[in-house]
Amino acid sequence: MAELAELADPRIRQVNEKHGDDHGVNLGKLRALAKRLKTQQDLARQLWRTDDTAARLLALLVCRPKAFDRDELDAMLREARTPKVHDWLVNYVVKKNAHAEVLRVAWFADPDPVVASAGWALTTERVAKKPEGLDLSGLLDVVEAEMKGAPDRLQWAMNHCLAQIGIDHPAHRTRAISIGERLEVLKDYPTPPNCTSPFAPDWIAEMVRRQGAEPQPAR
Repeated sequence: MAELAELADPRIRQVNEKHGDDHGVNLGKLRALAKRLKTQQDLARQLWRTDDTAARLLALLVCRPKAFDRDELDAMLREARTPKVHDWLVNYVVKKNAHAEVLRVAWFADPDPVVASAGWALTTERVAKKPEGLDLSGLLDVVEAEMKGAPDRLQWAMNHCLAQIGIDHPAHRTRAISIGERLEVLKDYPTPPNCTSPFAPDWIAEMVRRQGAEPQPAR
């Protein structure tokens, strides 16, 4: 914890706070520290219990993802209220854990929008890598009905799922583009040059273009 405190930079913290995070550690330096520590599951659990964002990020880098049980991951997600901790927990730990599918189903319909956003993130992973058994039309129904009024983090996760369906599943592409055009979620999101817009129709079109196929027009 003393070493993490020494790595903290007030300027980095100021930038992070604009995005809802509350730490000031350069992530490159944090990863270097994790590389030196290597995998230490007991240390990871101790770091997590500090409730400090930088310590929790370090915990997620030095933990053993498959060592957590279902209830432990569920509790950790509900405690992970800053965006970076939430994202790293889902992407670096839960996705590699045997309980990922059970948690996806449980979280997807959770009344807490932050928890539900994790369920949507795991669903997007399945849309891209293992869509068998998913009701893609049903997912589009939910997106169409609920995304426009969803809280920010949940809206972002639903929008990603919408785009992924359009990118990876040509049979649903026209409808995905149409939903995005109609809802206009993230249409005006500031996008730096040479970056892909998160506006689903533009995102779908760009990724399909890179794959060498033309997107179907919205109807």
